[in-house]
Parts: sequence; C-alpha cells; structure tokens
Amino acid sequence: MTIDQILDKIYPLSTPSKNFIKASISEVELPKGSHIISTKKIEKHLYFIKKGIVRAFANADDNQITFWFGKEGDAIISMKSYVSEQKGYEDIELLENCTLYKLDTNVLKQLFEKDIHIANWGRKFAEQELVKTEDRLISRQFRTATERYNTLIWNNPELLQRVPLRHIASFLEITQVSLSRIRADAR
Repeated sequence: MTIDQILDKIYPLSTPSKNFIKASISEVELPKGSHIISTKKIEKHLYFIKKGIVRAFANADDNQITFWFGKEGDAIISMKSYVSEQKGYEDIELLENCTLYKLDTNVLKQLFEKDIHIANWGRKFAEQELVKTEDRLISRQFRTATERYNTLIWNNPELLQRVPLRHIASFLEITQVSLSRIRADAR
C-alpha cells in the first residue's frame, strides 16, 4: 500500500499538505521477529505498514496476551508514548518481514502547528485509533470467543494464513485447543 493511499484513508489532504508529511517519512525494511515498539522505552516514531503483518501484545505473568494485529495500511503507534511521552503499554512484534513508513512524532507535532490541514488529519487519525481501541474493548467484554473468531475471520480472513494460531488463540482469549474446536465447528 502506498503512503498516499494510507494518508488518504485517514483523511484526504491537499497536495501541499500531503507533501509536507511525505517529506518527513522514510521507508524502512525490518525482518520478521523484530520488536519495533517496547514497553521498556518511550517510542518516538509512528509507523504505517506498507507490507507485512504485526501484532501488539502485553506481558501478563508468564504469558503474552495478543490484543491487536496490524496489516497493510494500518498505523503502528504507542498512544501513551505519543500523547503522554511515557513508556507504552504494549510491545509490537513483526510477524513477517515488513516494509514500513516511519515518521518521527515530534516532527509530526511540529507539522500540526504549521498546517491546519495536517492538524485536522492528526485529529482524524487519533479519532480513528480511539474507535478501533473501543471496538476491541467492547468485543472482548461482550462477545463470545466464537463471535470474536467469526468477526476476526470476516474482517481479516488472511490472518489464518499469515499469523501463527497461538497468537490468534491469545487474541481471542482462548486456548489453541478451543480455537481448533471453534474452527472445526465453523467448517
């Protein structure tokens, strides 16, 4: 997915405003298994996925709890680092070799001050990320594992081919055995 497509998906910008943002973005390629966001540090960058898939997880006791998958077109951000300049809640791991667009969040904040259109783009970006977080929270609270699985597969059918089942089971808050049963019942 191109950076133009990703930026426009968030909020369409005029060509000059879009060029200001694009001038601050670099493309990076990182190998599968890389951790690009860590709870151990304040993250100073925002990423957009050009190619690849990632997962966000938190450590609980001896387990890693996966709570989000990102794929082409999605943003990768530690909102706590971005908003509060504190260490985030999550670790983000690349599940495939990835090509990412990287943007320094301090540069983005400077662009907000210089260009009202970019500031509006940033507001729409934050609103969209908030709605996604709210959707995940409500899904975990009010849907059964089977309903969460069906929603995941309906919205992201390629995940079954691209993500290890242990991460999908963790995302659904079930064991791999339960995931196997749900998958068998869905056939």
